[in-house]
Amino acid sequence: MRDHGYKSEGGFGKPVAAMSFLFPWLCLIAGVSVLQLAGIAFIAAGFWAWSEKGVLMDLTQVTRVHGFDPVWLVLAVGGITFVLGFAGCVGALRENICLLKFFSGVIGLIFFLELTAAVLVVVFQSQVRAWINEFFLANIKGYRDDIDLQNLIDSVQRMNACCGAQTPQDWNQNVYFSCDENNRSREKCGVPFSCCIQDPADLVMNTQCGYDVRRNQSEWSKHIYTKGCIAALEDWLPRNLYTVAIVFVVISLLQMVGIYLARNLIADIEKVKFSY
Repeated sequence: MRDHGYKSEGGFGKPVAAMSFLFPWLCLIAGVSVLQLAGIAFIAAGFWAWSEKGVLMDLTQVTRVHGFDPVWLVLAVGGITFVLGFAGCVGALRENICLLKFFSGVIGLIFFLELTAAVLVVVFQSQVRAWINEFFLANIKGYRDDIDLQNLIDSVQRMNACCGAQTPQDWNQNVYFSCDENNRSREKCGVPFSCCIQDPADLVMNTQCGYDVRRNQSEWSKHIYTKGCIAALEDWLPRNLYTVAIVFVVISLLQMVGIYLARNLIADIEKVKFSY
């Protein structure tokens, strides 16, 4: 970091001015370093998940998944986070205005996209609901194609005490759970174990509890959750509105602080360059 040569007639002017530059600079360095480490962690987790599934040995597996592979989201978040952290860190250390502008600009764009998404969800609720329903059904079809997708769906169903997108009957769209007469799977006319109502006394989950359960609809409520996950998520949001709002505000504040620190450093660098 170059000497910024702040001039002042008073004896304490120069140290105070230097500290006014140094403190935001250190805060920015600390923040972007955390971003870089988080990005590396996400990327490492993504590639580890792929290696566990054998994708790295056979990349064609990526195109054979019919549903959504959560690893893609992990890698995307990790990649964006690392690039942002790298740009902010190098930009601050090298006092590179272009990298700092890139850093603040991308964070500003992400903040704008977050606000836009929030507004669109509120304004176009029915369209968003239909899209989520289609997305859930598409992933039901690919439930057995990817272990991470399978774990994600199971987690959503267990945490929200739900089954399927709208009803448990949605699982008929999966070739393994379909009631089609040509289906020879043992899971025929069943649902995943995550749909089952677990007895609190059972210490171990019976993974075969959903077998044949859809053959008799009158027995559904005794053995499985009958509420769809779309309705369950709609019920969850009002109950946790304050938590969601707090998380959104905290993330937004961190983004605005990052933009402020980067723009403040840019202004200091340009001021010094102009003074020379």
